[in-house]
Amino acid sequence: MYLKRKLNSSLTSFKSLHFSYKTTQKTSFRHLVTIGIGGNIGDVKRRFEHLFYFLKRDIQVEILQTSSILKNPPFGYLEQDDFFNALIVVKTNLQPRQMLDYLLRVEKKFLRKRSFENAPRSLDLDIIFFDNRVIDTPRLQIPHLSWFERQSVTIPLMDLHI
Repeated sequence: MYLKRKLNSSLTSFKSLHFSYKTTQKTSFRHLVTIGIGGNIGDVKRRFEHLFYFLKRDIQVEILQTSSILKNPPFGYLEQDDFFNALIVVKTNLQPRQMLDYLLRVEKKFLRKRSFENAPRSLDLDIIFFDNRVIDTPRLQIPHLSWFERQSVTIPLMDLHI
């Protein structure tokens, strides 16, 4: 069940048991990673729930928190359905490039297809922050480029207490 709250004419927030979630459990993992999740194909909220359980069972990450889910209009390519976005904060021992490869494998497991930039997608996973690191390579940019300009990140970020 979701609690729905209209933020304005184009933004809606959804809360559920797993989205806004916070654990008090301690972990020995070293790195704090904020992951942006998004999608607009199919039953995205249900896919987010499946992703939560998938990550919860995976020994490479420990979920600390999740934000509520935000429904928001697309940007870039506008001829597509609205997106659902949220943030998941995890701890891991993976290094940034390993984490990127891990997230790409998870996207593939959830049947992500890459057709063109900003295309509709079943699941999009992005590293928003990795500890307090700054990385700028052709393959990986941390913090995520333009995160501070995207409501799909800044609004869910307000739910988190990192």
